[in-house]
Amino acid sequence: MAAEIGRTASKHLSTECGKATSLSSSDVGFDSSRVIGSVGTEQRQQLQQSHYQQQRQSSPPSLQQQQQQQQDRTDRTSLATVQIRKALGKTTPPPPPSPPSYRNRVPFATAQLTAENNQQQQQQQQPLTNANNVTSTAEAVTEVPGAIKTTINIGFAMNHVNDQENLKQLSLAPIQVNEVEEMDTQEETPNDGGGDGTENRPINGEPELACIVQDQEMEEDEARSEATFRYSVENISKMKDSQLSPACYVRNLPWKIMVMPRSSQTQERQPQRSLGFFLQCNGESESTSWSCYAVAELRLLSCKEAQEPFSRKIQHLFYSKENDWGFSHFMTWQDVLDPDRGFIKDDSITLEVHVVADAPHGVSWDSKKHTGYVGLKNQGATCYMNSLLQTLYFTNQLRKAVYKMPTESDDSSKSVALALQRVFHELQFSDKPVGTKKLTKSFGWETLDSFMQHDVQEFLRVNLYILEFLILPKLFEGKMVSFIKCKNIDYKSTRVETFYDIQLNIKGKKNIYESFSDYVSTESLDGDNKYDAGEHGLQEAEKGVIFSSFPPVLHLHLMRFQYDPVTDCSVKFNDRFEFYEKISLGKYLQNKETTSADYTLHAVLVHSGDNHGGHYVVFINPAGDGKWCKFDDDVVSRCTKQEAIEHNYGGQDEDMSMAVKHCTNAYMLVYIRNSELENVLQEVKEEDIPQEDKRRWRNRCKELVERLQEEKRLEQIRRKERTEAYLYMTVNVLLEDSFDGHQGNDLYDPEHALYRVFRVRKQATVHEFLELLSDSLKYPIEQIRIWPFSTRSNQTCRPTLIEPDADLQKPIIDCAENHNPWNVFVELVPPDSDTTALPPFDKDTDVLLFFKLYDPKNKKIHYCGHHYMPVVAKVQELIPILNERAGFPPDTELALYEEIKPNLVEKIDNLSEPLEKVLEELMDGDIIVFQKEGDNEMYELPTCREYFKDLFYRVEVTFCDKLIPNDPGFTMELSLRMTYDQMAKAVAQRVGTDPYLLQFFKCQNYKDSPGHPLKCTFDGTLKELVAYCKTKVKKLFYQQLSIRVNELENKKQFKCIWVGPSLKEEKEMILYPNKNGTVANLLEEAKKQVELSENGSGKLRILEMTCNKLSPGPGDDTPLDHLNTSGTKLYRIEEIPLDEVNLAEGEMLVPVAHFHKEVFSTFGIPFFFKIKHGEPFPKMKDRLLKKLGVQEKEFEKFKFAVVTMGKPQFIIDSPDSCIKIEDFLPRYTSQIYPLLNAGTAPHRPWLGLEHVNKAPKRSRINYLEKAIKIYN
Repeated sequence: MAAEIGRTASKHLSTECGKATSLSSSDVGFDSSRVIGSVGTEQRQQLQQSHYQQQRQSSPPSLQQQQQQQQDRTDRTSLATVQIRKALGKTTPPPPPSPPSYRNRVPFATAQLTAENNQQQQQQQQPLTNANNVTSTAEAVTEVPGAIKTTINIGFAMNHVNDQENLKQLSLAPIQVNEVEEMDTQEETPNDGGGDGTENRPINGEPELACIVQDQEMEEDEARSEATFRYSVENISKMKDSQLSPACYVRNLPWKIMVMPRSSQTQERQPQRSLGFFLQCNGESESTSWSCYAVAELRLLSCKEAQEPFSRKIQHLFYSKENDWGFSHFMTWQDVLDPDRGFIKDDSITLEVHVVADAPHGVSWDSKKHTGYVGLKNQGATCYMNSLLQTLYFTNQLRKAVYKMPTESDDSSKSVALALQRVFHELQFSDKPVGTKKLTKSFGWETLDSFMQHDVQEFLRVNLYILEFLILPKLFEGKMVSFIKCKNIDYKSTRVETFYDIQLNIKGKKNIYESFSDYVSTESLDGDNKYDAGEHGLQEAEKGVIFSSFPPVLHLHLMRFQYDPVTDCSVKFNDRFEFYEKISLGKYLQNKETTSADYTLHAVLVHSGDNHGGHYVVFINPAGDGKWCKFDDDVVSRCTKQEAIEHNYGGQDEDMSMAVKHCTNAYMLVYIRNSELENVLQEVKEEDIPQEDKRRWRNRCKELVERLQEEKRLEQIRRKERTEAYLYMTVNVLLEDSFDGHQGNDLYDPEHALYRVFRVRKQATVHEFLELLSDSLKYPIEQIRIWPFSTRSNQTCRPTLIEPDADLQKPIIDCAENHNPWNVFVELVPPDSDTTALPPFDKDTDVLLFFKLYDPKNKKIHYCGHHYMPVVAKVQELIPILNERAGFPPDTELALYEEIKPNLVEKIDNLSEPLEKVLEELMDGDIIVFQKEGDNEMYELPTCREYFKDLFYRVEVTFCDKLIPNDPGFTMELSLRMTYDQMAKAVAQRVGTDPYLLQFFKCQNYKDSPGHPLKCTFDGTLKELVAYCKTKVKKLFYQQLSIRVNELENKKQFKCIWVGPSLKEEKEMILYPNKNGTVANLLEEAKKQVELSENGSGKLRILEMTCNKLSPGPGDDTPLDHLNTSGTKLYRIEEIPLDEVNLAEGEMLVPVAHFHKEVFSTFGIPFFFKIKHGEPFPKMKDRLLKKLGVQEKEFEKFKFAVVTMGKPQFIIDSPDSCIKIEDFLPRYTSQIYPLLNAGTAPHRPWLGLEHVNKAPKRSRINYLEKAIKIYN
């Protein structure tokens, strides 16, 4: 089919507009794809859906484009407005209802013949296409209601209007607007208080805005959702070129009628001329980012009073590449010009379009301006949350109570109440869509949680649970009575339950009243299901529920997602289900309440999609007066009552004759009790608050507003900082106290240092930075000196000098040599110093030295400050200074070392030489390490040379418990030169066990899991164990043993499964038999670890298990080396039941397994079962039921089959059926040629139990799905 379409499309690709194309006797076509070739319908839908998603994320048009669009509107206002006003005085029958426009439906275009009489049924129908296309056709057959089987033409399109010259030739004729469809939002509804219903309700708390919005609800409102407009074509018989009508604005976009003559060929290849009729949207826009989904009815009006117009319907996603849609062959030219058909008069015809459009995307749509409300931004998959938040926000009494919640002392990042106040406040006063990231952050959600779609009802219940004890527990709370009433005795059991929402079953139900009747219907308890009435025994009874009270706000959850036993999963039911704007629930109450249980529909939450995912929108009636708005994340638009209610019933769209069911339908309804309508939707006013609470309320409101305004101000500051970040750099300042306690090379650890961080303009001078430091540290400039850290060629990081004369006026970014952040050591005058300024430093004759003291006893380094020394000074001149710094007597002998680089510390032997000769490449920032000279050999690291060498080999190693999944473990700092015994001793001390009760494993880097165990006789070092670890922190695995590791290495580790006699649960077991042992030794080891039943046999057996099926295990004398523990085969150990220890003649043990539908779909715990030859099948079933321990009702659903070589032979369940042992005897594959069976094991038949697997399982697709949780 697709190939035929492609060949036909290619054939007509080069044909001109005037040439004839083939045309069937009756064609109704679809698809607007510009793809030419063999593309199937499903592929085209995917392409268009992909394009549609891109349009949603596109940016709005530029300011210049918006100004041009506004100018276009202004230019046509005088003519169109006058004609529209004139049209209001004329009375014409309203057009038939338009089909709904669903944004989330796959956006392919369709059209249908509306046949009103036999003459119209015989009218030739032409393919639906783009106006700028040459259409090729291929035929398919469909059923059209009220007509005979009709041929469908599926057409591919190409533009034939290729340049502006063609557009200039389009002639314009005056528009005739005989009727403009007014929205339902314009009708007046009397209020409950008896007024005229015209009171201006405040919109988002702004009464002035309400007046503006009502003014815009006039017929000239360009943001309206639907309109009907006409266009008269004069001199139709002479028309040669395309014509465009003046624009009619819907959703702020210009819509025009496009009409043109088209040529084609009949099936007999006779030339035939037709009328092309299209609807164009935003045709003159140069933007490529816009899109607008719409449904429309194209009509050719009759000149005869009693004759209905000829009409055809379309639905399409209009965008830049497909901005017009309709029929290239709407009606044959002959029928148009035929006076008897009644469509032409005075050589003119009148075309009419009724269009219903969704709010556009990718254009500058001002929701606040058009509706008075703003939307909520979607974080990725939070449309379900946005829909519910809008519903709660427009429950004004709830909003008022949220504002009154005390949040003065709450943490702004964790308080759910404060976050909800913030969202509601911004929804009320902001002009732009509101973000919800702070709200989800207050829930304790991570980023991934915001990209997971959840259920609206689940999210509602979690929120109401949180708000229940804080605000208005009675607003959503109703009560029902569950009862069981005995039929034959006077006994009744009742229980009062609280509910916050009602789950209504919709499957097989026509409307909301049938669902309520089903909810309160009673269930008979009789037969085997009698009620236990205590001392009265088992009694026949009726079980049911009845409502005792309904809440002011009633949430109804329509159960569209239910378990389907056929597919064994949850599916969505898209059946038609009717609900109404007004409902009365009094008959479902136990006792009549003081006020009638009449409700008005307030919100309709709609789900588009299936059980795997979809999209949520909500239709809300904010004031309860029948004026509806659609909230689709950040886009808010006005809509009709029909769009909000009837279009969301679900079911098949018969009006458009589509062969698919809607996946868009109502999922949750919110009703408000009529008697509570004014209270629930009350305006928050100061006089509504009790007098004694007025001052406290005023203060709380003031504090809340001030807090939210302060948050907004700080957010603006942070945003400004982010935008100006490129102008600034970070300077990390280290004072001398930052060097204290450092035990490594150089003066500090860059990753763990305590910096004082300064944000400085890159072009600020060093002198300006000094002034900043002076102001921050409270030191005069003359008491501050900057020493930037620089990395030397030997990979050490030491301070260097900034030249005061040359560098102070340089930009700081130049001095930092473009390093960002820039680390500097800031030298200050010591607080206990008598000097008022730092000593002078001559860069040519002086050098800055730093000192460290090594303590071999404690293996520690102590920082001892810095000092300026002349480069010609002798090394021995440092001795008194160092003794004073260390607190040693002046005559203490010291050993001096120079720290050159990591793992290289050299001793200074000649102390009488000058510094410039002794120290290697003398530079500012050199480090002298000293210690007491003397007998240090008793210590593990006697000199600082050994200390730094040991430091060089130190590494952080993380040890994780092998038996704990995803164990974070603990980290230890060890030496790479450690032996196995030293490492085991260190870890054992940390864990608190014996080193010989630990076994270690290397880490397999490619999958971060334990590898083969290490032998306790390993004679290498730790360096060899972690040599190939890729991460900075090395990792090893360990496990604690019950026997010493040296004994374990002489044993064989054997993994197996243990199953108890109840067959309810399995557990993994690790046994350690001797390497040279047998299966009998293995079973003896198992007895030590398991608990045998009291009256059991006390004997164990081993079985082989593959794919949830059992087979006999090896004999007791089988060596353990012969057991294959790898692959898919598992070994299971169990206690032999008493009745299976000794089998009599005619008895046999057969394997039993559970499966569902296919014998390869096994599940559950398999087992062996004893059968008896000639035993009646019902008796065997009774024994099997007792062994399984399942409910009798559930067991009745089981089917039984003898499975041989993968083929099930189901057993007839009748009293005459008997068990035959020969059915379960092993058999070979080939019964005819025995030689073919040589070397192969016989197939062992097994008893299969076929039933549904009710064990919980997770979909592979939804493995990330989890319950909604609010953690704070």
